[in-house]
Amino acid sequence: MESSVKSKALTPGKVLTNVVLVLLAVFFIFPLYWIVTGSFKDRIAVNASPPVWFPTEPTLDNYIRLFDNPALRWLGNTVFMAVVAMALTCITAAMAGYVLAKKRFPGRKLIFSIMICAMALPKQVILIPLLKEMSFLGLHDSLWAVIFPTVGWPFGIFLMKQFSETIPGEMIEAARIDGAGEVRTFTDVVLPMVTPGIGALAIFTFINSWNDYFLQLIMLNSSNNLTISLGIAKIQAEMSNDFGLIMAGAALAAIPIIAVFLAFQKYFTQGIAMGAVKG
Repeated sequence: MESSVKSKALTPGKVLTNVVLVLLAVFFIFPLYWIVTGSFKDRIAVNASPPVWFPTEPTLDNYIRLFDNPALRWLGNTVFMAVVAMALTCITAAMAGYVLAKKRFPGRKLIFSIMICAMALPKQVILIPLLKEMSFLGLHDSLWAVIFPTVGWPFGIFLMKQFSETIPGEMIEAARIDGAGEVRTFTDVVLPMVTPGIGALAIFTFINSWNDYFLQLIMLNSSNNLTISLGIAKIQAEMSNDFGLIMAGAALAAIPIIAVFLAFQKYFTQGIAMGAVKG
């Protein structure tokens, strides 16, 4: 009993650790706080010196002017693009990872080696072939030109293969003995056991698709097809000194990312923990 009380007692090391963690949390949260509060400031307050740390007279003028631009359409385009890319990537990566981990066929190791090598390739190297391919398929300047290059993400396949390796072969054999086919084995046995990995991959894919500014810039041209990142960049180029409007756009763009992270946080932490233990 005494030992448990002593272990819970504060020590200088624990106090210092907590202080450092709080300072780091404030350091990383402050930019988001500044963007959100700045989006509710008028033009005088947002450019004030010394800075106004909290809007004393909050206004929605920046958001009203933002919605005068097709901001909601840009946001809808980005949400559609990121959600569809996330769903397709998780499905294909889970299936490919399971096959590479549990199936034995000629060329399996070669395919996995190619996947590992592909992880080292920067996207800029394959950008021209991607652009030609999307143009040939008639998908250039459409959201599908940004979605399809994400599907089959080598990192996602690698991650799901590592999770599929942990599935006991006896469970798969038992499902086959019970008469389950490949589809039922995958949906009833494999998917429940790799759910933490899918949750982690979902967050990675969503954030990667949402923030892939370079690919969006190359593939999308028309105003109606722009994503929120391109839309904010367009507003910034046209009204570079209107910081309140720019902050309103940045705050609007941050909301879906925060929502997805909170929704998948449980699976994300489980996935990272399981991956760390396995490694």
